[in-house]
Amino acid sequence: MVNRKLFRPSLTEVKDQFAAPRAVQAVPQQVPPRKKPAPPEQTHAENFYFVKQMQSRTPVAVVLNDGEVLRGTVEWYDRECIKLTRYGSPNILLYKHSIKYLYKDGDEAAQGGTNGQ
Repeated sequence: MVNRKLFRPSLTEVKDQFAAPRAVQAVPQQVPPRKKPAPPEQTHAENFYFVKQMQSRTPVAVVLNDGEVLRGTVEWYDRECIKLTRYGSPNILLYKHSIKYLYKDGDEAAQGGTNGQ
């Protein structure tokens, strides 16, 4: 068996090593660290999504907070509500705060939009 001596510097030696270079670095001009810019407050992702669905007349399913599902196409939208054009039922104006989520409806959406390919 080999006897090995553990070499560990004392805490005062380590402090002395790190204290000396910092005194030299204090002389040059200090540059403030760069901060990451704040994200934009409005990304317009919702606008892009609704415009795309309106232009292509994509059938959507809207799930309300109470679990009811409404199907149709988005005719128009604004900041607080969307107008859903429904098939065989009257069109309806939905407040966005009453919508849990919405998704593309139909066979194409169920297959991930690949048309079964």
